[in-house]
Amino acid sequence: MSNVMDSGIRRNDGREINQGFLSMNKHSSPQFKATPGGSLKGKLRVPGDKSISHRSIMLGALADGVTEIQGFLEGEDSLATLKAFLAMGVSIDGPHEGRVVVKGVGMHGLTAPATALDLGNSGTSMRLLSGLLAGQEFDVELVGDHSLMSRPMRRVTEPLAKMGAVIETTDEGTAPLRIRGGQTLKGIDYDMPVASAQVKSCLLLAGLYAQGKTCVTEPAPTRDHTERMLSGMGYEVVRNTSRACVEGGGHLKAAAIDVPSDISSAAFFLVGASIAPGSDLLIEHVGINPTRTGVLEILRLMGADIEVQNPREVGGEPVADLRVRYAPLKGIDIPVEQVPLAIDEFPALFVAAACAEGRTVLAGAEELRVKESDRIQVMADGLQALGVDAQATPDGMIIEGGAINGGRVDSCGDHRIAMSFAMAALRSRSEIVIDDCDNVNTSFPDFVGLASTAGLSIQAVR
Repeated sequence: MSNVMDSGIRRNDGREINQGFLSMNKHSSPQFKATPGGSLKGKLRVPGDKSISHRSIMLGALADGVTEIQGFLEGEDSLATLKAFLAMGVSIDGPHEGRVVVKGVGMHGLTAPATALDLGNSGTSMRLLSGLLAGQEFDVELVGDHSLMSRPMRRVTEPLAKMGAVIETTDEGTAPLRIRGGQTLKGIDYDMPVASAQVKSCLLLAGLYAQGKTCVTEPAPTRDHTERMLSGMGYEVVRNTSRACVEGGGHLKAAAIDVPSDISSAAFFLVGASIAPGSDLLIEHVGINPTRTGVLEILRLMGADIEVQNPREVGGEPVADLRVRYAPLKGIDIPVEQVPLAIDEFPALFVAAACAEGRTVLAGAEELRVKESDRIQVMADGLQALGVDAQATPDGMIIEGGAINGGRVDSCGDHRIAMSFAMAALRSRSEIVIDDCDNVNTSFPDFVGLASTAGLSIQAVR
């Protein structure tokens, strides 16, 4: 077990832990400068789905045999997961142009890492790994950057404790997470208080190592990539609309995985083409898992012109090409049932609402306050800085559509906020400068290059 030391945060047992790693690799974060006007045209393919990329490494590492992955997202978040499994003794070749080969070690083949596992900015890595590692024989510590170290982890550590896991956190329930190995886990039947694919996946992964059956019931549908991939690798998952169950003690079989393009990354271009007159854009090979298509439904309710072309299934995941053309948008009350299906896309949707005629109201999205940033407040602050009437509420936002001025906004290190405000320049009156954009690489390497090719006038400067 690594012993990280410095000041500022104490464990539950009162010992100080080191935040020195928080300043590692710090450098000046780039700004985005986006010039107003233009339209998005042609065709493009956005990077691979981040959620599926994470899970392909995790389950491939635990499988018997060799898992070959195509379309892997070579972003910092996914690479954090890959590096964690390298540190636990898994042989992984790549990534190279999206291709990764994982030589699985089986359910019980992981070995103790020499130091704490640094997961950077990736909440998915930390929450899913906390479940997977709760059933191992060795101790391990999970750390991350400043943002990740401030995010709530009790949502996973408390139900894991009910299963018999022993995990130490700070007094505030945040990372570092110190996971004690050698525990006997027992299956539980857990009703999630808040819909969260990360919590659901964490508990199902812990359930692979538990005695008996682990069942998770969610209050609203969330992305089901974990369940799909487990089934695709030969591990039985019993599912109905709101409930998923696994029995402990099974095995995973290696399988080929083709990662579709990430609909969360496509969302910026869906919004950009919808708001910019003259746009006609084809986004290829996008994952359209029904637990992820809230952004399509919400934009269509606002009047967007989005056509699903060439629908097909690739590796158990539905995929299609999406053609989007400019259309005047109108404000709506966003249906509450669509909120969990678009939770990562709301920064982009807030920009669409700012360009729509009339009022858009979002409620039931308090989860946005505990993402990479408080996405409700940071987006409201940024929109107001650009002259938009945007009022944050405890669980959402009220936006009056209208003109977008230029100006300077702070993304607060949140990749999705930075990219959303970049797209706002398509309708702004003057230049938009976006601060603290370094973390865009966590999910969308070369966003600036691809967006420029499509027609957005943008540059990254330091």
